[in-house]
Amino acid sequence: MSACVPAPADSARTKHVHPPHSPPPGPRRFRIAGADVSASIAVFLIALPLSLGIALATGAPLQAGLVAAAVGGIVAGRIGGCPLQVSGPAAGLTVVTADLIQQYGWRTTCAITVLAGLAQLGLGCLRVARSALAVSPAIVHGMLAGIGVTIAVAQLHIVLGGTPQSAVPENLAALPAQLANLHPADVAVSALTLTLLFLWPRLPGRVGRVLGKLPAALIAVAAATALAALTGLRLPKVDLPSWSSHALAALPDGPVLGMVAAVLTTTLVCSVQSLLGAVAVDKLVAARPGLTGRVRRSDLDRELLGQGAANIVSGSLGGLPIAGVAVRSSANVAAGAVSRNSTRLHGGYVVIAALLLVPALELIPLASLAALVMSVGLKMVSLNHIRTVTRHREVLVYAVTTGGVVFFGVLEGVALGIAVAVGVALHRLTRTRITHEETEGGHHIHVRGQLTFLAVPRLSRVLHQVPHGADAVVELDGSFMDHAAYETLQDWQKTHTAQGGSVDITGRRPGIRISEPVEVDDCRCRPWTAWRNHQCERPPTATAPPDARSQDTTDVADLTGGTGGRGGAGGREGTTTSSPTDLARGISAFQRNTAPHVRGELARLAREGQHPSQLFLTCADSRVVTSMITSSGPGDLFVVRNVGNFVPPPGEESGDDSVAAAIEYAVDVLKVRSITVCGHSGCGAMQALLGTEPGGAQTPLKRWLRHGLPSLARTLGDGDGDGAGGPRLAGRAAADTAERLCLANVVQQLEHLRAHESVSRRLAAGGADGGLELHGMYFHVGEAQAYLLAEEAGENGEAVFRRVLETDLTA
Repeated sequence: MSACVPAPADSARTKHVHPPHSPPPGPRRFRIAGADVSASIAVFLIALPLSLGIALATGAPLQAGLVAAAVGGIVAGRIGGCPLQVSGPAAGLTVVTADLIQQYGWRTTCAITVLAGLAQLGLGCLRVARSALAVSPAIVHGMLAGIGVTIAVAQLHIVLGGTPQSAVPENLAALPAQLANLHPADVAVSALTLTLLFLWPRLPGRVGRVLGKLPAALIAVAAATALAALTGLRLPKVDLPSWSSHALAALPDGPVLGMVAAVLTTTLVCSVQSLLGAVAVDKLVAARPGLTGRVRRSDLDRELLGQGAANIVSGSLGGLPIAGVAVRSSANVAAGAVSRNSTRLHGGYVVIAALLLVPALELIPLASLAALVMSVGLKMVSLNHIRTVTRHREVLVYAVTTGGVVFFGVLEGVALGIAVAVGVALHRLTRTRITHEETEGGHHIHVRGQLTFLAVPRLSRVLHQVPHGADAVVELDGSFMDHAAYETLQDWQKTHTAQGGSVDITGRRPGIRISEPVEVDDCRCRPWTAWRNHQCERPPTATAPPDARSQDTTDVADLTGGTGGRGGAGGREGTTTSSPTDLARGISAFQRNTAPHVRGELARLAREGQHPSQLFLTCADSRVVTSMITSSGPGDLFVVRNVGNFVPPPGEESGDDSVAAAIEYAVDVLKVRSITVCGHSGCGAMQALLGTEPGGAQTPLKRWLRHGLPSLARTLGDGDGDGAGGPRLAGRAAADTAERLCLANVVQQLEHLRAHESVSRRLAAGGADGGLELHGMYFHVGEAQAYLLAEEAGENGEAVFRRVLETDLTA
């Protein structure tokens, strides 16, 4: 296993930084930050009741939950690649484990856990962790939702004082009889537990904020235990047998194919849940100011190795299967953890509790633990996930996966989900509508959808309906065309043209041609680059013949708006003209070529209102075209532009609250999920800042530029003005002081942004209020290259902007 574990980044860095003759560094002293101690206590208080509850839900010995929690904290916390992820028995594994215990028995289930851990080690060595993230989110969310429904239905019987059956249909069938035979003591304890779970995080006022720091799960279970003890209620309670009789793993015993399927199922669920949890923890870490440089991003392959090692140890010691747990991980980050020490400490606390607190644990009513686990199962059916898959038209995949998991099992449900996802993808690929209309100007053939060999017979039949010598327009409304369809179109076009007809093959977007027309006037500009009107590469002596237009070639000026350099013989190379006439021509081109295609989408936006997902704050520079560099369209971005892409700190707007108002409106009203501050190269505002001299008349521009003084101070304080130190682009330092200032300004404005009340409130709320992410971006105009502010700092702790194509966008 050691050969597969990546070397720590710190040791690799030491090899490069220190010269060969430097003495080896001395042994590091083991230090634990106070933040890790407090975070570990918070996680322990959540993990203890949940571990017992999950063990109860699976039908395993209750001690198995404590073993898994301890091993997950100590082993996975030490080896895993996500420092702040907390591993242990997870609700997502409850159904899988319960089925294994019922089918093979507890000791064989422990052996299956060991084999699943070995499989995870193999996957980690093969470095395929990121491939697991390629599974459709609809399948993952559907799997978790199905598991949640199964958990909730089963635990409902224990909440009512009964015993759950082995499957959801049987539990549902037995529910009426269970409701007719309620056990008041169990129902009272369960009701108290659920009430406290719901109300405790919502306590109002200052007292609520103080008490809210205590985990609701701990308070609910403790209150239910106190109620049962003080009132003398007779009901089943936790029974922890002596550790001397604790069952360990045995050799696997069962049919080979069934065992293989069991190992694959356990490996799949453990791995996917852990990897998705690691990605989620990275996002939580990025949202915590000051933590990004201290905690590295997750190494997903190493995380698989850590989870595999933990499952081997847990199964060998008679513990439940282990995976990354979202509830405990988010609590760990929220409690202020700064290293993996918090996870390891929480595992140590579980060991101490399992050895010394057995009498106290045996006072806990089973109905209270069942209510706790039932609430966790219900939360696994996320409304946000349902909205997301509905928006992406994958609700069928989600529903089939959920139903399959509920009625057939996890592996069967996931297999059904994958089959439906493949079917939906093929349906979308082959769903092609081909229509033929005859108009006064000729024949119009409209192809909607992807054009593949499956649609070639229909396409050929429609094309041959066009009479010889007729004018035809073929409009392709799709993003893909395979070789068979391409050859069919080209052969028909050549034949039809040879017979005296004309063919114009265009894309759905205005001016996009599948077959480019013959160049007119020696102008080498393409019709699909309308904004390039000022860069027409026309030979100086070229003149346009008056009859250059023909039926086969739409006029370039018509497609581009007819501005400046596109003009006739009088246009100058590399220059533009600006006049009301040019603007009117551009508007006319939009109405003629673009408006017919976007009118339906804009009408929908007019009816539904705007729901952008991002606030994009950038400079007013005319060279920064937000829609072009972000490939966005109407309704995607809420854009704020000003000179220098400044975000004035709260209270310093001096009569100009426009930026603050836009931020408040975007965050509180539009509920955007992310805010991006985008700077750019050659910014005139940054150059003006560098050249500003104190004193003189306070013009509006000078008064506005004072919002960049903190950026200037940050830049001049980071180095000596020659480009050393401070924020940099990946692979090189800033080219000059002006570029350093542009980069530092993005970082500084993000700090100003965090100071705004609406932004800080959403950042603090995290997932409870939909979450908010802040991003920094730098656009190099000359390179046409976008850079994103990396989550991790550079070797010297400086901010680093990485090329977008080099940035790991999967996570």
